[in-house]
Amino acid sequence: MDCQAQEGARRAPSRPPAQPLDTPGVSSAVADVREDYLINPGDVIEIQVDRAPELSGMRRVAASGTIRMEYLGSIKAQGTTADELASFIANGLSGRYLKNPRVTVTVKQINSHMFFIQGAINSPGAYQIEGRPSLLTLITLAGGLTENHGSTAIIFREAYRPEMDDPDKREPRGSLDSQPESNAADSPSRPGGRNQEAGERERYELIKVNINGLFRGEFDKNMNLDPRSIVHIPQAEVFFVGGEVKAPGSFMFKEGATLRQAITLAQGMKSTAASDRAIIFREDPVTRKRQEMRVDAGKIMNGKQEDVTLTANDIVIIPNSRGKSVSAAILSVLSLNNMLIPGR
Repeated sequence: MDCQAQEGARRAPSRPPAQPLDTPGVSSAVADVREDYLINPGDVIEIQVDRAPELSGMRRVAASGTIRMEYLGSIKAQGTTADELASFIANGLSGRYLKNPRVTVTVKQINSHMFFIQGAINSPGAYQIEGRPSLLTLITLAGGLTENHGSTAIIFREAYRPEMDDPDKREPRGSLDSQPESNAADSPSRPGGRNQEAGERERYELIKVNINGLFRGEFDKNMNLDPRSIVHIPQAEVFFVGGEVKAPGSFMFKEGATLRQAITLAQGMKSTAASDRAIIFREDPVTRKRQEMRVDAGKIMNGKQEDVTLTANDIVIIPNSRGKSVSAAILSVLSLNNMLIPGR
């Protein structure tokens, strides 16, 4: 090491190398990182500089796409391969800090390519997957759907990414028949400062995908996911039956469900039921106020009156013929809200 390099070494602050943060509960679906993998914010890399242990160690790529190294300061790592970054570091050190430096860069964690899945899935959690996996691939890696899954997957993905400003770095996004249902506030053309960058990263757009169609082979719904996407698979919607029925509880809702089917799923009415005074409680989707619909369940069950179509989250109450209040029946059935019954 020459005098100039020695002087630079003395100027370099003495700090322990950064270590990668463990991410509990994260499943890795990456066997090996490809040689042409482009480093992204959040990734953890290991830098080895021969004859300069003070420059070696683990570093996490910041949200700005940079890393910091003693002597060299802030270095742009985003969008480079490990070999390209190693060459850049070697060139920066050459002649001024080291003679003919040998630098090796290894990608240790691909945190930028993390995908999250939750809800009615067998193994919910965070998954590290290289590239842009399809929705079906992520569901499969997460152990598949549970029996009480709903018909729609809700996908939250970042509405704006800084690299989208550069046309050469744009990735094709997933395509769907329908446009995203909602979007965050319009993003500026370029981020301008740390607070603004944080705001951009927190803006998401929401997309809904019919997973029943996906599993029927309609692969046009099998969109590719962007890194850091969040996939939520809600449980199936339900309706409730309570009061003077033999098996009160919550039942999976399917389009076209009727009052007759609901009472049948609850194993029929008791002899003490006031079948002519049945009540259906339904929430208005606009006002959120609860409406009451009074129906003659006895005539419907006997086919003497037209059946009533139910909607998700309806509460069907069959009162007692002795005139008892329906309040207890309502409270009883609502207490089963978290006990989703796949079928009876």
